Amino acid sequence: MTVTNDSKTFEEQTDRIIDLALNEDTGQGDVTSEALVPATLMGTAIIQAKAEGVLAGIDVAGRVLLRVDPSLEFTVIIPDGSRIRPGDRIAAVSGRVISILKAERVTLNFLQHLSGIATLTARYVAETEDTAATIVDTRKTTPGLRLLEKYAVRMGGGKNHRLHLGDGILIKDNHLAALRALCLTLKDIVAKVRRNAARDMKVEVEVTSVDEAREAAEAGADIVLLDNMSPEEMHHAVDQMPDGVRTEASGGINLNNVRAASETGVDIISIGALTHSAEALDISLEIEPQTPKLS
Repeated sequence: MTVTNDSKTFEEQTDRIIDLALNEDTGQGDVTSEALVPATLMGTAIIQAKAEGVLAGIDVAGRVLLRVDPSLEFTVIIPDGSRIRPGDRIAAVSGRVISILKAERVTLNFLQHLSGIATLTARYVAETEDTAATIVDTRKTTPGLRLLEKYAVRMGGGKNHRLHLGDGILIKDNHLAALRALCLTLKDIVAKVRRNAARDMKVEVEVTSVDEAREAAEAGADIVLLDNMSPEEMHHAVDQMPDGVRTEASGGINLNNVRAASETGVDIISIGALTHSAEALDISLEIEPQTPKLS
């Protein structure tokens, strides 16, 4: 399940997210800058890396700055998806200093957060190098930021799982519990979803044991999600799958054991931590001292 975004739609949704963030931070003005900085003071600021990682969100940063003041000039030096190191100059912005200061915090909040996600994703991808497993995200995202967080995962070399509940069929434990109370078997449940959902949608079923994995495959699942299984159990479950049925590992997977999971032969490894536990990457915005001049 790969999420794709029409570029125009992506930009429109990004601008809506940016507007919410700017209203939250600057909706009541910037009383410090307004009291101190002349409106005619012009200058240049540099966005610079202070830690090593993978960059994501530099175009979002530019959109923030231009949303605050369309007269600003924003220049990307290093594109998204690039590896950055302390001291690297990522971008430059020139124009009214008061506008740069007003946009600074929101600009960096997006850039640091998204780059943290891309950096963590890249670590997982590196751990599974030379295996058949694909690292994907989940819906465990920050409310309102899913579109951008999933973009950051792609910049880190990962792939996207479902963007939303309408993006694919995933029969989880609570679906099974509710429907088994109605005396439906797993085969009944898979048949029911195929009757009632779009015909081109793949059906994925979450299981917690090797026996359940085999039952899900026999019931007609296209993908079997192996939830919180040990590497040994995953390997055994993968061996039980008929041709054409893919497997996904999820639950309890971290940087210490993702390699072992990838070596079991699973096709997909989904990791919620990519988006819900990534540490922000240290990036700064600094006014170049020699540049400020009254226009």
